[in-house]
Amino acid sequence: MTAIRSHSEWAQRIETELRGNILPFWIAHTVDGANGGFYGALTNDLTVDNEVERSAVLCGRVLWTYAAAYRRYGDPAYLQMARHALAYLTGPFLDREHGGIYWSVDRRGTLLLDRKHIYAQAFAIYGLSEFHRATGEPDALQSAQELFRLIEAHGADPDNRGYIECLSREWGALDDMRLSAVDINSRKSMNTLLHVMEAYSNLLRAWDDAGLRARLADLIRVFFDHVIDPGTHHLRLFFDDRWNWRHLSETVSYGHDIEASWLLVEAAEVLGDAGLLARTRAEAVAMAGRVYAEALEPDGSLLYESGAPGEENARAAEKHWWPHAEAVVGFYNAYQISGEAHFAAAAVGAWAYIEAKFVDRVHGDWFKVLDRQGTPDPKRFKVGPWECPYHQSRVCLEMLARL
Repeated sequence: MTAIRSHSEWAQRIETELRGNILPFWIAHTVDGANGGFYGALTNDLTVDNEVERSAVLCGRVLWTYAAAYRRYGDPAYLQMARHALAYLTGPFLDREHGGIYWSVDRRGTLLLDRKHIYAQAFAIYGLSEFHRATGEPDALQSAQELFRLIEAHGADPDNRGYIECLSREWGALDDMRLSAVDINSRKSMNTLLHVMEAYSNLLRAWDDAGLRARLADLIRVFFDHVIDPGTHHLRLFFDDRWNWRHLSETVSYGHDIEASWLLVEAAEVLGDAGLLARTRAEAVAMAGRVYAEALEPDGSLLYESGAPGEENARAAEKHWWPHAEAVVGFYNAYQISGEAHFAAAAVGAWAYIEAKFVDRVHGDWFKVLDRQGTPDPKRFKVGPWECPYHQSRVCLEMLARL
């Protein structure tokens, strides 16, 4: 790709990627017209694997993506896609007896995993609140409000703060609360806390409620009190009830570091708390600085993660699509706060790497995982329970607003 010469040119290229590739790809290739919802998985060459479980997380993220796109552009095709996701999220994924969102269903909409993961409730709130913002329709907001109340009633830890990772269908205790097979079984995780904060920020845009404000403010403070390591400015990842973490994992997730750097600022901005905003802005620059120093490669790409000292980590050098999307926003956010030109250059470099390596110019959308040399992993889905349009759409929408 040619070098980016101006903000206007960069914005034009971003919009072309969003509206010419990402958004039409998901409309054209992922909708399951026969069974409803979205195919379980697609390979890089668009072979459908409909035996893969369907996740509520993907459905909530598709809902957010197309509601946000419709709110910006008013394209009826985006609204149609958002409604399709809404119908599926509030259809087979909704527990009408106990409330909340199930984790997964099969291609027929039959329940597979009935646990109430707080992470899934958060992404449902994120999508539902964005749909309300885009359309003004009250039912979506009411559903988001109900999920907020369920999280607070069953998932909040009143003694130690934060949120429990996962509960049973009836909102009872579980022994195994892992988010995925690669995660650690822990009572609390950074990842769930981050996306509850993200969801509550978006809900507050649609519903200015005092209780919601208080919970969002406390979540930001939880990040400072327990999640962000004050010495390294990296995120601690897994915790017990009392926030002990070293015995669980010392891995550093660079993608989550750079994503959290700007989501913390966003949360403080939505909240309108001047003190928290100043604190999150300073921390965002520090977090972005550590990612810049430790994870940024000469070609503009980002290492995935690092392990504890002396620990082998096979995933460390992989290149995943979502940290690169978050790096564009996170580095640019640090530049906007600090004025330091190297952050702007890192944002441009990450976008250039995305255009050169992640964008699939044959079959559409983005490859999801590359090796260190930038070669796509043929075994990784392009569309799947975790392989969604949210990160790549959000970097486009976010950067268009900033540029």
